[in-house]
Order: sequence, then structure tokens, then C-alpha cells
Amino acid sequence: MRHFLTLKDYTKEEILEIIKIGLEIKKNLKNGVYKKELKMQTLGMIFEKSSTRTRVSFETGMFQLGGHALFLSNRDIHLGRGEPVKDTARVISSMCDMVMIRTFEHSMIEEFASYSSVPVINGLTDSFHPVQLLADYMTLVEHNKAENIVAAYVGDGNNMTHSWMMLAAKLGFELRIATPKGYEVDAKILADAQELAKESGSVIITTHDPKVALKDATVVTTDTWTSMGQEDEKEQRIKIFQGFMVDDALMSHASKDAEFLHCLPAYRDLEVSEEIFEKHSKIIFDEAENRLHAQKGLMVWLNKQK
Repeated sequence: MRHFLTLKDYTKEEILEIIKIGLEIKKNLKNGVYKKELKMQTLGMIFEKSSTRTRVSFETGMFQLGGHALFLSNRDIHLGRGEPVKDTARVISSMCDMVMIRTFEHSMIEEFASYSSVPVINGLTDSFHPVQLLADYMTLVEHNKAENIVAAYVGDGNNMTHSWMMLAAKLGFELRIATPKGYEVDAKILADAQELAKESGSVIITTHDPKVALKDATVVTTDTWTSMGQEDEKEQRIKIFQGFMVDDALMSHASKDAEFLHCLPAYRDLEVSEEIFEKHSKIIFDEAENRLHAQKGLMVWLNKQK
């Protein structure tokens, strides 16, 4: 049995296999072919953080695969209201075939997984967002942008940045990260990624200059400057992040045919200009849809590991 908590735990071959399964499932879906590979199985979905794409993609994905998904917010269950995580894990995993958790502290999902008798999927924590990176890479494969990637991440050193670091380290491509001073990536996660990069040949660079990060980049990406739980910092962050908006001027430093990705929701004229977002809207919304297909590939793959 395997859990999916971070890409650090997966080999390049396993990541590519999951993507391949997801692409095959997507192809079948577009042709009207539904293979009920998770028939009569149940996914428990624990949401301590709300989400549009995560809930819709996992719930729809389980239905299309012949299974059923249960939405469990922290208002619906005892987790966080007195019951220890380990007890909730043992109960839910005795009744469900798989569990997806979207929460704050990464340590919570690690503890849950250690007591779970079924696969646990990280739907997002404050440290990592690995399912989004499966969708991102699947989208690059579909758009013929997965070869010789030079990726630039501009913005906050957050869970998306950490997940890009792990993907780059595992798949062996170059990643440049530009953050304002004081908003760098987690030092330990960076050290882990750079250690893994020695094996794959990846290059991971950090800088405070977005122009340095974007020079000849083939893929440019960003995320909201103010994540859930940081709302009281919003005005301060807007001031500090000036100069980190991905606009025409900044994109001019990237390769002329560079693609722009965004995990959504996107706040126009903050982390990305309206013009850049709309220019690349086709691939951005393909990326959003691919949360559904990549996660179906992941769930089918995890089911085979039981």
C-alpha cells in the first residue's frame, strides 16, 4: 500500500506512470468510454480547507470511476473537536477504501497516514500540493511542453513552490524560483530537493529577481500572493510583492513561445496581469480540468498498489 503525501516519495517512473494512466482515462472519457476501475469503492474527503477544484475533481473522478465520494468538513466530523487524529484515521480507513485530506499542517496528514489502513492522498497542505503538480505536468505533456523544461516560479515560497521543487528534482528539469526577501521557500525542503536533484541532474536556483528567473524560461508559473489563512497579511503582501506580477514586461524575458500556468484561483493584476492570464487562458483551463484526470490516474494507480 502507498500513500501520496509528497512527490518526494515517488520515483520518476512512478510519476510518469500515473500521468500515463490519467491521460488514458481522459482519452477514454472523451470517447465516451467509462471503465469502472473503482467500482463500489468509497473515497473519504476530509476538508479542513475549502476548495472548488479539489472537491469537484475528486468527487466527479470517483463517480466516473464507478465509486462514491464522501464530503467531510471539519464541521461534519469529530476531527479537530476533541478526537485525536489517529482515532479518526483508524475509524475512517476501516470504512473507506481511500482518503483524501485537504488541511493546514503537513504533520496532520502524516499522522493520519501513519494510522490509516488505506491509501491517503494529500489534497493540499501548507507545505505541499502534489496533486496540482500532477495536473500541471500532464498539461505540459498534452501541449508538447514537457521536453527540455526550463521552469520559472515567481511569487511566494509556498506549497506550490515546494511541489514544483520536488517535481523538478524527480524529473530532472531546471527550475528557477524568484521570491521577495523574507518570503523564500522552506530551507529544509529546498535542501531536500537539491539533494534529490543530484541524482536526476536537475538544477534548482533561488533568487530575488524575477527577471533572472524568467530568462529564456519555457514555462512560467505563479500562485496567489495571499493563501488561505493569511488574509490579515494581504495589504502588506501586496506592497512587498510589487514587481513580482507576471505581466507582458516580465514575460518578455522568457522564451518567445513560453507557456504560463496558474493553479487558480487567479487574482488579476496582482500575481498575474489580465492580459497574460487571458493570453494563456486555454492552457490554464486545460490545467484546471486535468486535476480531474490526473487524480483519477493517481487513484487507479494507488488502488493497484494495495
